[in-house]
Amino acid sequence: MPIRPPADRAQAWWYGLMAAGGVAFGLVGDRRPLGTDVLAHPFVLFFLVVTISLIVLRIARARPVPELIPERALLIGCLIGGAAFLIGNWVATHVVARV
Repeated sequence: MPIRPPADRAQAWWYGLMAAGGVAFGLVGDRRPLGTDVLAHPFVLFFLVVTISLIVLRIARARPVPELIPERALLIGCLIGGAAFLIGNWVATHVVARV
């Protein structure tokens, strides 16, 4: 079995982490643990964490992020993360609340 190129592995990790992070932040979306301010909303905090993570990746790898993850994959990952957030929020509101 051939080993995947680093760009493909980084892209796969990007999609998986965006989906998992979106669901995790969506599950706490209704509770608003940091207050009711717009900037403290879990959706905004999720993308703040994503931004900081990409900056750390840029510094750690000493290469531009688009060399590791193409721009289109970055955009698709953000859309996946946003959709996963809504799914996690729906699960927290309709499924977990009834248990």
